[in-house]
Amino acid sequence: MYFFRKKDPNRPTSFNLKVMHAINATAIIMFLAGIIYKLIHWFILKK
Repeated sequence: MYFFRKKDPNRPTSFNLKVMHAINATAIIMFLAGIIYKLIHWFILKK
């Protein structure tokens, strides 16, 4: 499978790939923060 391959040492590291992973991680964190905020708003702060 693709996930269990070893990293190829001959493959050059790409700045664009690092930026893409950083943006994806930021998007996932913001999405989870929004979900947690909505759950807190609905269940704890409901009036």
